[in-house]
Amino acid sequence: MAEEQHPQPPRREVVTGVPRGARRAPAHTPARSEISEQTTLGATYVRALMRSQLRAGLFALAALALLVGLLPLLFLLPGVASGPLVWAALGVLVYPVLWFIARTYVVRAERNEADFTVLVTDPAEVPGPRGPG
Repeated sequence: MAEEQHPQPPRREVVTGVPRGARRAPAHTPARSEISEQTTLGATYVRALMRSQLRAGLFALAALALLVGLLPLLFLLPGVASGPLVWAALGVLVYPVLWFIARTYVVRAERNEADFTVLVTDPAEVPGPRGPG
């Protein structure tokens, strides 16, 4: 006589461990640890920041040199060598252009630093948008 076999239900396993919400992100992102450990990759990150800052500085320097270099050419124009246009160019027109060059440089340098900071900052440390309450 054949015995009736009932299939056994699958065995349940209980997994214990740290709850998902309690897990911590790593203390350092790989980029930050690469920089602090002075590895080749970390040096590459720092060199990239330095290159972008140098590029911004050279752009500002070139713009300033162009501005200052063109002023004598402006004064060589016939009828401009003396008169109010020289004083207007030197006393009034140059300063807004200098301010614009400086402001452009500062904005670019701050953007480079912000991009680098995002690269090396641990995502758990960055304050996200706060909800209501």
